[in-house]
Amino acid sequence: MLGNRSSATEFYLLGFPGSPESHHILFTTFFFFYSVTVMGNILIIVIVCADKRLQSPMYFFLGHLSVLEILIISTAVPLMLWGLLLPGMQTISLRACSTQLYLYLCLGTSEFILMAAMAVDRYVAVCNPLRYNIIMNSNTCIGVVIVSWMFGFLFQIWPVCATFQLTFCKSNVIDHFLCDRGQLFKLSCDDSRFTQFILFLMAVFIIIGALIPTIISYTYIISTIVKIPSASGRRKAFSTCASHFTFVVIGCDSCLLLYVKPKQTQAAEYNRVASLMVLVVTPFLNPFIFTLRNDKFIEAFQDVVKRCCQLLKD
Repeated sequence: MLGNRSSATEFYLLGFPGSPESHHILFTTFFFFYSVTVMGNILIIVIVCADKRLQSPMYFFLGHLSVLEILIISTAVPLMLWGLLLPGMQTISLRACSTQLYLYLCLGTSEFILMAAMAVDRYVAVCNPLRYNIIMNSNTCIGVVIVSWMFGFLFQIWPVCATFQLTFCKSNVIDHFLCDRGQLFKLSCDDSRFTQFILFLMAVFIIIGALIPTIISYTYIISTIVKIPSASGRRKAFSTCASHFTFVVIGCDSCLLLYVKPKQTQAAEYNRVASLMVLVVTPFLNPFIFTLRNDKFIEAFQDVVKRCCQLLKD
């Protein structure tokens, strides 16, 4: 579809293979996931902001994590849903493609840093409870959030610029539902092996950099919980960390599948499934992981519902 050395100015997204009927089923499924994710995370943000009982560092970080989840799923899923409704391939400009990839990567990076900060917060809460309010004060929490956002947006500038400096002359058809970096490398006529290797190292740096404080924090947390004499005390201490630990395991597993691979040009089906895990499944699970077993949040939610019912009656 392109000349020998002419670079693409727009791309065509193949989306999902299959018949129009299967596309309608996929649209219904992903629209449900997207709607629940957005509404669930908005509900978390509203309740955290509205209820005084949730004015603590853990819920402050959770509110920002919910904002990130909404933004991450919104970078690609609305476009993906639109593509499932339209017959044939979907056109996306070079600028829109680079913007989507940049937002997708930098928001994911910010989320990893925030997850590491939440692990440290749980370490301080369990292992240094008497100094918790001093260490995790409001200035510290705001600073951590600002750093996570700034680092994510700055760290991914070079990777995206390096990707779109390539010459895309083989084709302008991307076998994906979004502007996947691995698929972009497949379309390039340039020798991108060195760039791919550097991007692989950068992905490893982000994930390992987030995992190290998380692993260290949970090592100390577990050793502290084991020493608690009463079973109820151990259960209460563990319940404060269980939601975050579950989210870290799911998030890291899906990101390891997608990002940490020396060969960026892996099979399209593999990339599609891994991207769905990161973009759809993990953000969908977030509201349930952090709320269903959280008694304080459930009480706050019930109070909000009662207030809404009273307003409706009046």
